[in-house]
Amino acid sequence: MISVVIPALNEEASIGATVSEISKVLTAANLVPFEVVVVDDGSRDGTGKIAAEAGARIVRHPHNIGYGRSLKDGIDAAQYDTIAICDADGTYPITAIPELVRLHREGFDMAVGQRHGPHYRESWLKMPLRAILRFLVEWSAGRRIPDINSGLRVFSRTAVMRYFPHLCDTFSFTTSMTLAYMMTGRFVAYSKIDYFERAGRSKVRLFRDALRTLQYVMEAIVYYNPLKLFLLFSLICLAAATLMMVISLYFKIVTGVMLAVGTAMVSIIIFAIGMLAVLLKQIMDRA
Repeated sequence: MISVVIPALNEEASIGATVSEISKVLTAANLVPFEVVVVDDGSRDGTGKIAAEAGARIVRHPHNIGYGRSLKDGIDAAQYDTIAICDADGTYPITAIPELVRLHREGFDMAVGQRHGPHYRESWLKMPLRAILRFLVEWSAGRRIPDINSGLRVFSRTAVMRYFPHLCDTFSFTTSMTLAYMMTGRFVAYSKIDYFERAGRSKVRLFRDALRTLQYVMEAIVYYNPLKLFLLFSLICLAAATLMMVISLYFKIVTGVMLAVGTAMVSIIIFAIGMLAVLLKQIMDRA
């Protein structure tokens, strides 16, 4: 028993084929009964109608409210506890869902499709942004994360709904979900998948959504493990202070030495604030 949740915004060109392929793949893999829940996020075309004709159950939003909120509403409306999510634009291989379900049934709390291929890293602008986000998430979780925001994954409805208050309503939903699972000690498996060229135009606005993702990542770190974030900033200040001190002593710059000492003191203060944040979190957890 599995519910496949698909958020969709103006995807009439591909949603019908996506729903039909899901039905064929799940039937062939004997993953029955199943349902396909399409969340029509305020589409201005025939997305909802075409999805319904293909056999999906429709959850409608009167206007566009966001990728993450669409997934939350779709998961909330799902009948079954095993949830698979994917996109409507044909970028993810539907045939990978049975393998992810198998990993989930083996005991992993979440099974994620790890993307690769030329279309995954096609933009030179996305690569440094992904690298920064991956570093922050891996630093915070203390684990290597092959793909922090893949949109093809399988997990438990009951488990993920506990995190809903801390998962964002925009394109950062999957990133915040990955971070939440990793930082609370859940078991996450990755399976390599091909990533295809999307049908239609991307709804992602690179810099705006990247800044929002960074914001949610930092908020999640502060919530789950605040010391990690403050320690990172403290180490950056300490490294800068050390570099300034070495340069100032070598060139005998008195003001540089004073600036280095001040930066080192800032590093200590930031670390102390981090310790206070940890103490506050422990008090809140007990309450």
